[in-house]
Amino acid sequence: MSKKHVTVKNIKIGGGAPISVQTMTNTLTTDIPGTLAQIHSAVQAGADLVRVSVPDKDSVNALKQIIKQVDVGIIADIHYDYRLALQAIDAGAHKIRINPLNMPIAKLQEVAHVAGEHKIPMRIGINRGGLKTESTPEALAESAVNIADTIASAGCSDLVLSVKSSDIKETIAAYRHLSQLTEHPLHIGLTESGTANYGIIKSTIAISTLIMNGIGDTIRVSLSGDPIQEVHAAKRIIRASGLDDNFVEIIACPTCARTNIPIEKLALSLEEQTAIIKKRVKIAVMGCAVNGLGEAGHADFGVCGAPLQSMIFRNGKFTEKVDNDNIIKTLLSILKEYNDVRP
Repeated sequence: MSKKHVTVKNIKIGGGAPISVQTMTNTLTTDIPGTLAQIHSAVQAGADLVRVSVPDKDSVNALKQIIKQVDVGIIADIHYDYRLALQAIDAGAHKIRINPLNMPIAKLQEVAHVAGEHKIPMRIGINRGGLKTESTPEALAESAVNIADTIASAGCSDLVLSVKSSDIKETIAAYRHLSQLTEHPLHIGLTESGTANYGIIKSTIAISTLIMNGIGDTIRVSLSGDPIQEVHAAKRIIRASGLDDNFVEIIACPTCARTNIPIEKLALSLEEQTAIIKKRVKIAVMGCAVNGLGEAGHADFGVCGAPLQSMIFRNGKFTEKVDNDNIIKTLLSILKEYNDVRP
C-alpha cells in the first residue's frame, strides 16, 4: 500500500489505512432527494466515500445542499470546466476528482492552487481512452506521475492517482508500473467493466490481483447499474482477498445427491442475518457426513446435514443434534454466544 496518505473528511486513504470503498451516484445531482437517498443507501451498504457528478452550476448548488445533509465524504466529479471545480470546493466538497486530460494545464494548476489553500485532496484520474499519446500501461502511469508533479508544484500535494482501462491486463500492468513511480495513494478500479453479470468478474480479477500484492488504497467496482451493487462487490473483493476478516463468513458445500438440507437457502439466510456483524466468525453449512467435519473442521461452528436431525459442531467436534427446522435458530444462538465472549 502507498506510503503517503490523504484524508477525505474522516477517511484516511493510504499510509497503511484499511482499503476504503467508493461508489458514485447515478441520479441527477439536481434531484436532491433522489441523490440523498442513493448516498444513504450506499453508506448503509458499506461505502466509505461517495462520488457525485458536477456537470453544471445547478449541480454545484445542489451539491452544497447535499453535503450539509450527509455524514459521508463527498467527492465532486469534474470534467472540462475548471470553474465547476473551484465552485465545488467552495460548496464544501471533501475531495475533487479531475481527469486532467480534459482540462488545460493552466486551469488545472489554478484548481490545484485553490484546493491546496483549502486543504482539499484531488484525485488525478487518467483513463486509457483520454490518452493522446500511444496507450501503453507505462504511458498511462508516467502520464499520471507527470501531471501529479505539475499539480503538486501548483500547491496541492494531497493527491490520489488512478490509471484505469477496461482491459484487465493493461490495468494491472499500469498500476504495477505506477506503484513503482510514486508514493501517492492509488485509487484502483477497472473502467467501463459493464453490467454486474460480467463486470463484477472482470473487476474482481483486476482489483484482487493488485490489492493482494499490496497495490491500492481505495477501490471502486464500476458497474452499469445500481451503485449499491458496486459497494457490495467491493466489500466482498476485499474480504475474499483476505484484507478484512471482521465479518461473519458463511462457508457451504456445493451440494450433490447426498445433500440432506437446503444448503443454499440456509446459507443465504445466514448471510443476510449476519451482514451487519463486524467480528471474525466462520460458520459452515454442510449437506452430509462426507462434507462434514472433514471439509469444515476449520470453521468456528456449523451444521452437518442429515435427513431429520442434523449435527451441530463446534471447534471441530459434534456437540448436539437439532431438528432441521431449527438449524438457523440454533446457529444464530451460538453466534450470539460468540459475540458475547469475543472482543
